[in-house]
Amino acid sequence: MGTTQYHTFHIPVMGLGYTIDTPVKVARFGISSVVSIIEDHLIEQMREFYCNKEQEEYIKIDICEDNHRAARITAYLNLLQKIINKQIVKIKAEPFKPGNEIVKYFEMLPDNTLVKVLFNKMMDSEGPEKELLQQELRNKIIAGSVDVNIMTKPDNLNVSATGEKLPQEYSNALAALRGFALSNLSASIIFSAGLNARLYSYCEQFPDFYPDENERIVKKIVLKVSDYRSAMIQGKFFAKKGIWISEFRIESGLNCGGHAFATNGLLAGPILEEFKSNREQLACELFKMCNDALKVKGKTVFTKQPKLKITYQGGIGTSKENEFLTKYYNLDGTGWGSPFLLVPEATNVDEGTLKLLAVANKDDYYLSSASPIGISFNNFRRSSAELQRHTRIENGKPGSPCIKKFLACDTEFTEFPICTASRRYQELKIAQIIDQKNTEISVADITAKDCLCEGLGASALLKNNIKSNGSSTAVTICPGPNLAFFSGSYSLQQMINHIYGRTNLLNTVPRPHLFINELLLYIDFLKKEYIKTKNKLTVQKEEYFKMFKANLCAGMEYYVKLFAQMKLDTNELAEQIKQMAEAKSELNFI
Repeated sequence: MGTTQYHTFHIPVMGLGYTIDTPVKVARFGISSVVSIIEDHLIEQMREFYCNKEQEEYIKIDICEDNHRAARITAYLNLLQKIINKQIVKIKAEPFKPGNEIVKYFEMLPDNTLVKVLFNKMMDSEGPEKELLQQELRNKIIAGSVDVNIMTKPDNLNVSATGEKLPQEYSNALAALRGFALSNLSASIIFSAGLNARLYSYCEQFPDFYPDENERIVKKIVLKVSDYRSAMIQGKFFAKKGIWISEFRIESGLNCGGHAFATNGLLAGPILEEFKSNREQLACELFKMCNDALKVKGKTVFTKQPKLKITYQGGIGTSKENEFLTKYYNLDGTGWGSPFLLVPEATNVDEGTLKLLAVANKDDYYLSSASPIGISFNNFRRSSAELQRHTRIENGKPGSPCIKKFLACDTEFTEFPICTASRRYQELKIAQIIDQKNTEISVADITAKDCLCEGLGASALLKNNIKSNGSSTAVTICPGPNLAFFSGSYSLQQMINHIYGRTNLLNTVPRPHLFINELLLYIDFLKKEYIKTKNKLTVQKEEYFKMFKANLCAGMEYYVKLFAQMKLDTNELAEQIKQMAEAKSELNFI
């Protein structure tokens, strides 16, 4: 995030296209959001769209250039920053009249911030005092941060326009990193999906990741992690290179959107508790390692320990939960993702998909095997991409044309990697299992894979009436299961009022506490994993299930003690204990 932030939440990355231009929509209100920079074709289309919209010169960056990927990303991020700068100038010049964006800016802020108190005072003032307060408020307007995300797993090496293998700095992830590093942004890059040593080491090439002569870090590193151990390992990897981690962004393993990286039964509450207990120790250790490395490299050394932020995202649904998380675990903020899919002002959800989401029920959201990289993927049963996938299977042509190849990583049948969601791979794999009479893999397992490169960007094109350069406009959408408790379409102000407890947007579906909801998701996940392997159970797999179950049991014991400390009313406490007992009973059947 930027230097000073008034809002206590951010909008995480969603898909390839759902938040690709969210900063243009929300940054002028002081809200930080995250752009995916892995799909440069979509980025180039969005750059052309916004250049035309903002009357900026558009010069195409052609795919035949070896460095096209990084160049497209740099150009797009610079354009976003330029647009937002103009928006901020415009807002600051507006009169404080109801309905104007300058009033909306301050109305949406948390009620307990000093600047919101100042705004309320101004509204009650008259004459010269009012004018002085208005000028002071104008000076306090700051934009939200334009942060970016790289999923570290999809990092294929690429070839030139003439078919020659390119050096590793032109790989998908490294080129994306370079695109951000060379941009004008002063922002954060979020690395998700685990440690990529090649990518992380590449950060050393760019001075903006190191402190400048004023000890300011222009480009900050944020690590999205699932547990404390992961944070410690990845944090030390960077610290040994003299690069400071500005934030650990903890994400629920299963109660989130997009790819779901299930932990070994480790639940959000105990994970947050471990961060809370060890935060200072971790920061001190990383600080010493980082400064030692900076000295060796002859770079500016920190004279005092920089701030290390800890935030959480995944499944938060009420202001009460949000407040509890931040206060009890001493968090620096939270992430609210999936609910913003129902906010047309903030995200790119096409009209058809939005209507389906607005009336969806709990069973419409499910954990699928759609991702070609073999990681569980939160999916929406009623999406047009799911309809297309089933239609192709019924027509005897499963799989997708593979045009963009970002997830092409399988070499079982070919010298060059192909995608497991591609038609070519699925035809070859189905023929193989039929020929070998392989009963361990079903045809349904193979055809479950779907094209995410096209599907996760299609909605942005549809909503903005941009012509697709691909073969399909079928929409893949990946909300977290928490979206089942929201129904309808909301304004940006309504959603922010919900986050801060000024209104309630939840539907009437009974909603457990976010910790219990995640626990139930984990029990269901364990149950399905056990059923899949119980007839071919190895010693190693059996040990995994025992550890998973033991971690869940330990987590439940933690929650029983935690709920007793939370000062819940009698009925609420009784309900939490009842739900916990039901969950434990279900777990004991496994």
